[in-house]
Amino acid sequence: MTNGKHEAKETLKSYSPTTTGLFPMKIIIETPKYSFWKYNKTKKGYEKVFFSPLPTIFNYGFVEGTKSADGMEKDVIVIGPRLPKGSTLERETFDGVVKFLDNSMKDDKRIIYISGFRSSVLLAYYFRLYALFKVFLYIFREGKLTKCRFEGIEFKEFN
Repeated sequence: MTNGKHEAKETLKSYSPTTTGLFPMKIIIETPKYSFWKYNKTKKGYEKVFFSPLPTIFNYGFVEGTKSADGMEKDVIVIGPRLPKGSTLERETFDGVVKFLDNSMKDDKRIIYISGFRSSVLLAYYFRLYALFKVFLYIFREGKLTKCRFEGIEFKEFN
């Protein structure tokens, strides 16, 4: 393993759920790529949470058995082909992280890269628009003004 690869893995290590002892981690897809509906997995199945004005440009899911600051599982975006709702992946590491603030809480999204086009610029544009949408969603749904913002992206180096 070269020094550069080792350093990239160490940088992203803090985003792994090492405290849960889950290796490999089980990733569950809730919202397939290109969907306008955001879903959450519940005991009853997959429930629609909200309709987004922009479709997801990636598959969206979570790491089973983890907890984020918002009380839900840690978010994961999967870049690659469209995966059906309920699909599962097993991984030992992440390929990057989208740093995000949602409802004034840290809500980073871990990145898994499978294949195809990946662009930090496109992801940044998407998450800036998504943050703006979430601000309006909180105003209209809960009557409160809160902070939602995109704070950057880190990708592990690929050959």
